[in-house]
Amino acid sequence: MSRFNRDMDAKHKINMKKTIVFFLTLFILNSNSLFAQPEPDDVALVSDDFQSAFFESLKQKAIENYDKALESLEKCLKLEPNNAVILHEMGKNYLFLKDFKNAYDSFEKAATIDPKNKWFLHGMYDVCYQTQDFNQAIVIVEKLIKIDAGYKEDLISLYMKSLQFDKALVLINDLNENVGKSEKRDLYKAQILSDPKNQKSEIDNLLDLIKKNPKEEANYNALINLYTKSGQDNEAQAITKKLEIEIPNSDWSQVSLFKTYLTNNDGSKAVVAMNKILANNKIDSKIRHRILNEFLVFIQKNPQYNSDLEKAIAYFKDDKTVKVAKEIGKFYQAKKEWDKAILFYEMEDKNNPAEIENSLLLLESYTQKLQFELILKKANNMMELYPLQPQFYYYAGLANNQLKKFKNAKDVLETGIDYVVDNKDLEINFNIQLGEAFNGLGDLKKKDFYFLKAEKLLKQKN
Repeated sequence: MSRFNRDMDAKHKINMKKTIVFFLTLFILNSNSLFAQPEPDDVALVSDDFQSAFFESLKQKAIENYDKALESLEKCLKLEPNNAVILHEMGKNYLFLKDFKNAYDSFEKAATIDPKNKWFLHGMYDVCYQTQDFNQAIVIVEKLIKIDAGYKEDLISLYMKSLQFDKALVLINDLNENVGKSEKRDLYKAQILSDPKNQKSEIDNLLDLIKKNPKEEANYNALINLYTKSGQDNEAQAITKKLEIEIPNSDWSQVSLFKTYLTNNDGSKAVVAMNKILANNKIDSKIRHRILNEFLVFIQKNPQYNSDLEKAIAYFKDDKTVKVAKEIGKFYQAKKEWDKAILFYEMEDKNNPAEIENSLLLLESYTQKLQFELILKKANNMMELYPLQPQFYYYAGLANNQLKKFKNAKDVLETGIDYVVDNKDLEINFNIQLGEAFNGLGDLKKKDFYFLKAEKLLKQKN
């Protein structure tokens, strides 16, 4: 080896030694803060052998050679059998190797030496969590909570994983009241309360909170939502009335007032109350939909408020669960009030022009009003979006026939009829419209052919 290389090797060894000394000093200086406890005097390095073995373990762990690190730590442990820090280090290396039994035993021995050191207990918790022994993890975390209350969040998660929803709910409510709400806890709570059997204790909790603080609106809101979801409408109404007394300006109190205004036939005040309710997204969607339905019934005898219904639907434009405008259109279609049905189907069509069901309902309503230009335009657009849907070809053919565009009718109907499968009514209608198209084109032979075919299908259906 050249002198240069020997010098470089010597410098490397010196630098390595400095690095080891630095880490040793850092380990000793930080042991108090790292483990949140005063270290005993005999934790100090008592021999060169201990020092050498300890730093060899750190070096081997750093390069993920955990078996070698454990060999060095065993040497340290022989020199200091009751050194909890060494046992903790051994636990970490065993955990890296997925040797869960030895990892747990090492952490447990460290915790036995110093039961108030949260990091030793945390090591045991890590093992239980990775092995999904959630019941044992709960035992350990309950000890950790006595040292650090922040572990209550972990305990909630463990209760959820072990399906102990009643205990989770009690702890969630405790933290919500004393620490403040969190998004994660809200999600857990919603999951728990989605099962009706878990709702009784929460109802009792909310009633107790309302009794303690009758001016806290959020508790009324949560209880009304809970009653509504569980079908306890009378109870929801009673709490709403209580809210109205305690907090008259609350949007939730408008639910009760709205019903009163409708009963008294006071449409103007009912509209004001309805708009406050619909504008508040914190009010359960079932309640908001019900309010709109009740107003819809009300305006049947009070048509002067039709324009207010149209404005109210705007509050539901982002509702993914119910297409409100379409449902109102169906309401009017069932009553054969086609103009109103068209109005609401067109509102839905504006927001969702590619929605198949609404498009078909709109096309049928246009047909009832003989609005063939509109039928043709909408049907053509839908055929481009859904080239395999035969209903749109049918409406396009019907409109072309009525507009005396018989060649276009024939072409579109002949294309569309090939897509009809297991739908006798639609097949009959296609044949009738093809007969009309050929009649318009003067081809009486084909006209008779399709009319007779439609008649035959009709007899088979009957």
